[in-house]
Amino acid sequence: MSLKGQKCPMVIVSGNSHPELAQMIADKLSTHLCDCCCYHKANRETVVEIKESIRGKDVYIIQTGTKDVNNDMMELQIIAYACKTSSARNIVGVVPYIPYSKQSKMRKRGSIVCKLLAKMLSNSGLTHIITVDLHQKEIQGFFDIPVDNLRASPFLIEYIQGTIPDFRNAVIVARNPNSVKRVTSFAERLRLSIAVIHGEEKDEDEPCDGRTSPPLLMQEADFGINPIPVFKKLHGLSSAMHAKEKPPLNVVGDVGGRIAIIVDDMIDDVMSFVKIAEVLKERGAYKIYAMATHGLLSSDAPRLIEDSCIDEVVVTNTVPHEIQKMQCHKIKTVDISGMLVEAIRRIHNHESMSYLFRYIGMDD
Repeated sequence: MSLKGQKCPMVIVSGNSHPELAQMIADKLSTHLCDCCCYHKANRETVVEIKESIRGKDVYIIQTGTKDVNNDMMELQIIAYACKTSSARNIVGVVPYIPYSKQSKMRKRGSIVCKLLAKMLSNSGLTHIITVDLHQKEIQGFFDIPVDNLRASPFLIEYIQGTIPDFRNAVIVARNPNSVKRVTSFAERLRLSIAVIHGEEKDEDEPCDGRTSPPLLMQEADFGINPIPVFKKLHGLSSAMHAKEKPPLNVVGDVGGRIAIIVDDMIDDVMSFVKIAEVLKERGAYKIYAMATHGLLSSDAPRLIEDSCIDEVVVTNTVPHEIQKMQCHKIKTVDISGMLVEAIRRIHNHESMSYLFRYIGMDD
């Protein structure tokens, strides 16, 4: 008889990136964390030792991206490969925040790093990935294995409804035009209006990639003519292509006398949020919230938030940020471990995942 449809034991393995979340998931599943030792040798090589038998079992590896992102992802792959070579039946990576997701498009002479990471994870032995709020939904196509991209928006919306007393007087703010779809999804479910931040702060230190350099001159020896700028001859353009001017920050929409709730998928470098908050304050917003799924809060983010006019920063526990919370009282956490637990339970029992998307719009 085929064993493919039969249920087998579940094993929860935790990496070093977010042990608190792993313990919460194990407790809610009424199981224990597998005895797995993952450490660095003196030469910084990662060593994984699984001290329990996982042969023929379904293994769920809890690991997320943090500030030590490269170690986190290498650790995940080594754990997955260790499970594969130990004859685990299925190896599911529960990766609430997949790093490098912003590097999903070709820019200048760089590379699409997210595609590289997806191939590495797919080849490490993982058979399935559970994640939360990918920066771009199309990133799922980079993987050669199934990816369940869960959404944290119901938890954030519940926080707005339960914690902000006069949220009916709020306006949902898109940090840039690219995030309008996400913001519209929030606003429709809350029955609120939206505002959009247009423009950006000019960066004086932005590196030159050559786009403003003048075109090459045609060589007289090659063409038997006077040197003429190529673009000017062919297209009637001037000898130098001027860089596109960045308009100053502006608010499209009415925020006067309202609560402004800035919504995005992640908060990493908070300086842009601080500048947007200042603009919203100038436009008459009397309370400002910043809300996102992934609270990376890199560098001196806690100090910047503490000194800013942002009243509260709300993030989920997809990424550990306990140290940042101790440095800044404005940072609040929403627990989404229950959603991850239900996703694990449904995958383990071969049930449909559509239940977890019942309140999710197409644009979320």
